[in-house]
Amino acid sequence: MSRSLTSPAAEPDPRRWKALALLCTAFFMVILDSAIVVVALPSINADLHFSTGDLQWVLSAYLLSFGGLLLLGGRAADLLGRRRVFMTGTALFALASLACGLAGSVDGLIAARVVQGMAAAIMTPTALSIVTTTFAEGAERNKALGIWAAIGGVGATAAWLVGGPITDGLGWEWIFFINVPVALGVVALSPVLLRESRDSEHGRQFDFAGAVTITAALVALVYAVVEAPKAGWASGQTLGLLAASAVLIALFVAIEARSAAPLAPLRAFRSRALVGGNLVLLALGMLAFGMPFILTQYAQGVLHYSALEFGLASVVMPVTAALGSIVGQGVATRGGLRPVAIVGLVLTGLGCLFLTQVSVDGSYFGDIFLGLLLFGPGLGATYVAGSIGSLAGATEADAGLASGLANSSFQIGGAIGVAIVSTVAVSQADGSDPLAALTNGFQSAFATAIIFAAVGLLAAVVVLGKLRLPTAAPAVEPAEA
Repeated sequence: MSRSLTSPAAEPDPRRWKALALLCTAFFMVILDSAIVVVALPSINADLHFSTGDLQWVLSAYLLSFGGLLLLGGRAADLLGRRRVFMTGTALFALASLACGLAGSVDGLIAARVVQGMAAAIMTPTALSIVTTTFAEGAERNKALGIWAAIGGVGATAAWLVGGPITDGLGWEWIFFINVPVALGVVALSPVLLRESRDSEHGRQFDFAGAVTITAALVALVYAVVEAPKAGWASGQTLGLLAASAVLIALFVAIEARSAAPLAPLRAFRSRALVGGNLVLLALGMLAFGMPFILTQYAQGVLHYSALEFGLASVVMPVTAALGSIVGQGVATRGGLRPVAIVGLVLTGLGCLFLTQVSVDGSYFGDIFLGLLLFGPGLGATYVAGSIGSLAGATEADAGLASGLANSSFQIGGAIGVAIVSTVAVSQADGSDPLAALTNGFQSAFATAIIFAAVGLLAAVVVLGKLRLPTAAPAVEPAEA
């Protein structure tokens, strides 16, 4: 029988809140890096001169390796030691960030972004699994996961505020350079604040076949959608890659059903909270990356905002996202996950609905402000509901798996969302006036984002159901130190 992550009978780690602060710092850095590039895309393009349609690869290359390797990274942490793997991934993230900043060519930047995504895939699920193994299931872990989710929501939106001044003042290279001292500081403090833990139930057995098939399936899926705007959604390349991904997923399921030490035990997917939480995070990722990808191009390309002006104008979003996360965590613990997810997704959908009215001669308060004011708290609340749901009831042996699934859903959703809204924006950009044509495409892209919110809303209503979270951990055998 798998042991619970922690229990009241086990002595709480006195360093647990300091450890949470350290892990949240690392998570903030990763999420910030996922989103901060969006603000800097026009500057990067002006400097490195990307070919038409290739600029999205600055974002997609990171999401491709990040989303494709998350399950593998999470399971490696379970088997090899969570603190050790976390420190390794964070150190690699520092080196990759340095390489991104020093890149002087399109190929060099994209290659460095791939490595950076690989590092994030190692450190992020590991950090989250350390959080879940450090705090007892119940109110205290719910609070810790609420803080974690709040950091994620704030990081995804604060990137606009931070990225603008950095890009305009120091140059786009510094959005990567700032990661280096932070990551090295996290590595230095990890042995002091984090305790080592691993899944001792299965020793060092590793499901190599499962790891290869699911990683290949996720990479094929993400590559198909990020290349679809160029190749065409009905092209042989896109359909072939999607078919290959489906076949590999089916093969992965068959392997996991027979493996003595599966990478992803199929029993984990019997949890409605886990499945529903991941579906909500998938839809939210499509929104959280897709909407900003279009909005920054509208603000800078049509309204002629500088990166600094756009960053300052977006401050309302991280502030309201933090508020949404705080309120969402409290409501989720008392009233269940579904109402938090429903309200959050409705707010994001309404924010996108308002943004469908953007115009060529628009203004901040007339075209952008209300959309951000609605979208921010929705993002924060939904991220809380999806994150807590995807980790509810996870066992110690499955902590890395659950963390990897949660992060993978969000990042893969981001890659899919960016690819879809990019395709829509380009295909609907018609008209003799270039700015009017761009605006028409952006309006259609924002309308498409409403569909993402509707998909997440359906998952919240049907799959999450009326699930409530435990407010105290059950009395079980103490977990091993």
